[in-house]
Amino acid sequence: MTLLTLLEGELAFGMTPLLDRAHFVLQEGERVGLIGRNGTGKSSLLAAFDGRLALDDGEVRRREGLRVVCVEQEPVLPAAPTFLDSLGQRAGWDAMQDEREGWRLRARLIEALHRFGLDEGADPARASGGERKRAALALAFALEPELLMLDEPTNHLDVGAIEQLEDFLIEEQRASRAAIVITHDRRFLDRVATRIVELDRGQLRSFPGNFSAYEERKAEQLAAEDVVRRKFDRFWAQEEVWIRKGVEARRTRNEGRVRRLERLRVERSERRERLGSVRLQIDAGNRSGKLVAELERAGKDFGGRRIVDDLNLRLMRGDRLALIGPNGVGKSTLIQMLLGKLAPDRGSVRLGTQLEIAYFDQLREQLDPERTVVETISPGSEWIEIGATRKHVMSYLGDFLFSPRRADAPVRTLSGGERNRLLLARLFARPANLLVLDEPTNDLDMESLELLESTLAEYSGTLLFVSHDRAFVDNVATQTLVAMGDGAWQEFPGGYSDAAAQGAFRASRQPAAPDAGSVQAPPRPAKPARPARREPQEKLSFKEQRELEAAPGRIEALEAELAQIHARSADPEYYRAGAEQMRADRDRCERIDRELAQWFERWSELEARAQRASTPGAAV
Repeated sequence: MTLLTLLEGELAFGMTPLLDRAHFVLQEGERVGLIGRNGTGKSSLLAAFDGRLALDDGEVRRREGLRVVCVEQEPVLPAAPTFLDSLGQRAGWDAMQDEREGWRLRARLIEALHRFGLDEGADPARASGGERKRAALALAFALEPELLMLDEPTNHLDVGAIEQLEDFLIEEQRASRAAIVITHDRRFLDRVATRIVELDRGQLRSFPGNFSAYEERKAEQLAAEDVVRRKFDRFWAQEEVWIRKGVEARRTRNEGRVRRLERLRVERSERRERLGSVRLQIDAGNRSGKLVAELERAGKDFGGRRIVDDLNLRLMRGDRLALIGPNGVGKSTLIQMLLGKLAPDRGSVRLGTQLEIAYFDQLREQLDPERTVVETISPGSEWIEIGATRKHVMSYLGDFLFSPRRADAPVRTLSGGERNRLLLARLFARPANLLVLDEPTNDLDMESLELLESTLAEYSGTLLFVSHDRAFVDNVATQTLVAMGDGAWQEFPGGYSDAAAQGAFRASRQPAAPDAGSVQAPPRPAKPARPARREPQEKLSFKEQRELEAAPGRIEALEAELAQIHARSADPEYYRAGAEQMRADRDRCERIDRELAQWFERWSELEARAQRASTPGAAV
């Protein structure tokens, strides 16, 4: 059954049309992922679908009586003492004539809030951005709309909340409810979407299947489009050569051919080119020391809550370490400790030498809202030096898709995606051998995300980053540090999927700790500091037993990888790989040697303890 139809939709702001006679049809039970470059009009399209925005021309047809709920990017919660009261005002409980239905909605809302890890009695005025987003999502599902529209729902959510949202949406399809979701989270779209719709140059192009299927079909479509355009441009050029002969054109009196050329000129002038891509280049600056940072039995407490407990961690040159954990668990605190800006309460921190640090701030506090884009990037100079390259500031900003007119705009007028691009431009305008990125993927479109990934892959320095984008972590990280609860952190080789395969998130699933200023359950009392030397436990814990079982397989995998690198380096043609690849292989071999030593030591320790525990009368 058709729920919604867009016919000949036209919408423009300024000179550029966001919708150009666009068509769209939504069927019952579909989950549509709406994607497109930043600023192409995706949010405006949702507003037109639910009647908040009128089209310039065309028509939106909704099935009579269709129940639609939209969750915006930054939900506004009415002022009230509790989440339940605030969401009740947002839902319009007071206007409900059926008291029984009001109580049913109240019960569904409380259940949804609990599933998203929220207390219905908490104060919304003191809630974090992530908590407000989860509350608005809980209300949207409790209202049980026939069509749910979500605008960037994964922003501000940690991985656990994102997976909970995915589960909700999949359950909704069983009830034949439909959804339209704007998101740049590729893993989310792969799991949830039944169809991808791309808003591109005013047109809505539909691709059946999830995001992976879209990528394959899109590549084929772009290749075919390029062929058609090349043929058009070649034919148009031939006709322009003919008309310029002048005398021959008048003598042959081929008026039809002249009119056709006029149509070609009009068509060419109206043709909207694909938006350009951000061009990124990072200057790694001077080479840092081999050791970048080291924590030894480090611990940190805040407000009676243990943030970091007895952590040993060594960050080496060339590592790309991702920190993963619920919102409020202490990822930013741990970064500050690794950078030496925050002293641990227990243990020690040692920093490497010759560090040049560039920090991408999640809250964008480094941006002065009253400065222009140009002043933010290069105050007092028209030139920027990146390595051995000298660029004019306007050309450099063009690499980040800022037009000359936009370059003179104040920062406060920029969209979220533009602010992220500006912060990346500022970050990469200076040399750094240690990049610290705190949620760099928020508000970036997919093409910019993929380019950022490929740029970071070629970066020769060290990377320390926080991200809830699982695909980004998989594509960038060489190791992950996962919050396991109660201040415990565990390091896993590889990205998100590698850590998940080793049971990291089954062990670490826990309610998110409250962000600063939020109100939830009272914090548990701090545990007394552990003694410097702990006696072996009588028997292995469940987690340690899993670690013992995984040790042989992990050692075997590391040894196999090491053998592959050695075999590759023994090839007579290996020199053709270049100095960067050789250096990367050498560094990886060193890291594998360290990991093997750690795994062998840990395996031996756990096996010995397991044997003592299984031997009657063994000393503890």
